[in-house]
Amino acid sequence: MSAPWQVPAGARPAASILFLREPADGSAGLEVLMLVRAESGAGDLRSGAAVFPGGVLDARDRDAHAWCLGLDDATLCRRCNLAEGALDYAVAALRESFEEVGLLRACAADGSALDLAPGSALHSALQPWRQRLHAGEAGIAELCAAFDLRLDLRALAYTAHWLTPPGLPKRWDTRFFAVPAPAGQQAVADGSEAQSLLWTTPQAALGGAQDVLPFAVNAGPGGGLKLLPAMRSMLKELAGFPSAGAALQAFADRAQVSLTMPRRGTSRAGARIVLPSELSYAEIARLDPEGRGDVSCELLPGRAVRLSAHVWRVTAPNPGVMTGPGTNSYLVGAGADWTVIDPGPVDADHQQALVDAAAQAGGRITRILVTHTHRDHSPGAMPLAAATGAPVWGRLAAHAEWQDASFLPVHQPSHGDIIEPAPGLRLRVLHTPGHASNHLCFLLEHEKLLFTGDQVMQGSTVVINPPDGDMAVYLQSLNELLAEDLDWLAPGHGFLVERPREVLRRLIAHRLQREAKVLAAVQAHGPLALDALVARVYDDVPAGLHGVARRSLLAHLLKLQGEGRVGAAPERNQPRSDAGGAGQGGGGEASLWTASA
Repeated sequence: MSAPWQVPAGARPAASILFLREPADGSAGLEVLMLVRAESGAGDLRSGAAVFPGGVLDARDRDAHAWCLGLDDATLCRRCNLAEGALDYAVAALRESFEEVGLLRACAADGSALDLAPGSALHSALQPWRQRLHAGEAGIAELCAAFDLRLDLRALAYTAHWLTPPGLPKRWDTRFFAVPAPAGQQAVADGSEAQSLLWTTPQAALGGAQDVLPFAVNAGPGGGLKLLPAMRSMLKELAGFPSAGAALQAFADRAQVSLTMPRRGTSRAGARIVLPSELSYAEIARLDPEGRGDVSCELLPGRAVRLSAHVWRVTAPNPGVMTGPGTNSYLVGAGADWTVIDPGPVDADHQQALVDAAAQAGGRITRILVTHTHRDHSPGAMPLAAATGAPVWGRLAAHAEWQDASFLPVHQPSHGDIIEPAPGLRLRVLHTPGHASNHLCFLLEHEKLLFTGDQVMQGSTVVINPPDGDMAVYLQSLNELLAEDLDWLAPGHGFLVERPREVLRRLIAHRLQREAKVLAAVQAHGPLALDALVARVYDDVPAGLHGVARRSLLAHLLKLQGEGRVGAAPERNQPRSDAGGAGQGGGGEASLWTASA
């Protein structure tokens, strides 16, 4: 358990509630209550947005602890990771929902139901209290005492915790709860904060919805609700449940509720909110912890991005299925001396962008390193060397297929070698074969930053393409990297990646899960040809990528063959081929694969 959560200075503690019910028309799914907030001045992200009822905590909410039924503060504190006062959030959620939409989760002192239907005596008597609470003339505890009722928390489920991004003029630290809609009551907007209400399915709310961006609350034409990131995220989650009851049970059973804090970034379209699930999030958090909002959430070709005092990145203009947003070239150094890692493809504009980036950093390119000689990483090395006079370092591959034939290094580094890009800086060479026989990673020791080449790609797995690619060796290289002291990964494709050990363990687990699927398919359906196996083993991958997946599948099969767990024999009426299988028992492209006895 981490230390108890503290609301950041300047953020307002707030609570919100999701009222859930089965659809009124009897169809499957669920409905959730949303309100459309009043339009307000520029700078208020919530202006005109569709949200769940809720608001900031009132100091008097704590006075209502004695009037709560079903939860105590200590129990809820453990769920919310707070030292004290978690019940304040639950009370605030119920108070705000009564103020804004007129729904009150309350019961008699003995837990029995109250008649709060429209027109009942109690309902009529409670209505003036909505305005009194909203105006701050009374607290919710006074309402409970006046009518001897209890706030009913028995079905309340803690659902989410969101903190708005740093750098905004207003921030909210909000806890979200879900609860069944109170039977017999009718939601009515207060006409002040809630201008209108709607019971909606999550799917309908998301359909045509417009995101609310920082300081751009007036979305363009086209209709649809204006949704803050928290609302959109929770609606997407709700859309996955078959019923309100299933959603509430899942929330109640949730072992942990983690904090979600979006960040602000920029894109070609302008400012936008970046969620933790997005690939650029960790890099934005590293480069802009204060929330200036000036870090790009896109990898734009030709743009030099300063990642630290000693590291810059320039992305090549070669996006594609195999390269993602493009190949990253890195510059590592200080003062007058800068080393390029992976100059990328032959491209005059990219070459000039690297020269310009070194000049922007105050120096020139004095060395060129190559992680491996696949055609999106190394072909630019020789033209860049000719233009700058910098020597090229890297290793030659054991097999020529799929390699850059132009690559002619003046030095081939060995595992453990130390390279000094500039005085006082150390890059340690790590030979990490598997994706390619000559693959190298470079560890910038003082930053614990590993330049991974294609050993790790962000958001995807790399292709292991025999004969130069070897799945068994690749997994061994991944396991060896787990022993290194790493804080960050700088991949050949993608943004900076945090928590390297978690990433490496997930990669290993993914490969082993795929391997288990390969073995199960061979055991259940063998003998099978490679194309038949691809359709079974990669049934979770679009068919358009099966040609690429076929290469890694062969690598898995050759690994299993080397371990004696599968066997291979040439297909009848097909010429024997050792493509991808030389030295590994003769398995290859034109083989039938079966489980070994």
